[in-house]
Amino acid sequence: MTEAVSSAWMQLRQELTRSFPRFYELEPNGPLVMDLGEDGWLLEVRAEGTVVCQYGIAMEDVMALMSDGTPEDLGTDEVAKQAKYFIQPSVNKYRALLLQSGFVEENEMTDEFVAVTFSRTVDLHNLPKLEDLLRWCCRELGRGL
Repeated sequence: MTEAVSSAWMQLRQELTRSFPRFYELEPNGPLVMDLGEDGWLLEVRAEGTVVCQYGIAMEDVMALMSDGTPEDLGTDEVAKQAKYFIQPSVNKYRALLLQSGFVEENEMTDEFVAVTFSRTVDLHNLPKLEDLLRWCCRELGRGL
């Protein structure tokens, strides 16, 4: 990240955390993240100009659900398939709305989690429009947060 971008990002982060005090960071100077209520959706604003709505589950949680407390050797592919199956009802609930609103759907899988992300490019220099989009996400996915 260049110095100018870094400075602009830092200023934007300050403005967004004033407007949306529930934002937090997972890493210093990284993306801003907000939990969108008890349904488990996350809202994220990234420095490259992306807003992401994400729903996922930890692989560890899926393995616990699948093994029902018994230690089994479960393959990563099998666990990932079950994770996708588990998160689909919540994703299906909002998929059409997010896609119609200009978000692009992707699947993300690591050794730690499986998630469905909906991302949308935004102009970080247009704060009112960005804040409107964030409020919309909070209202639609977070039930009015």
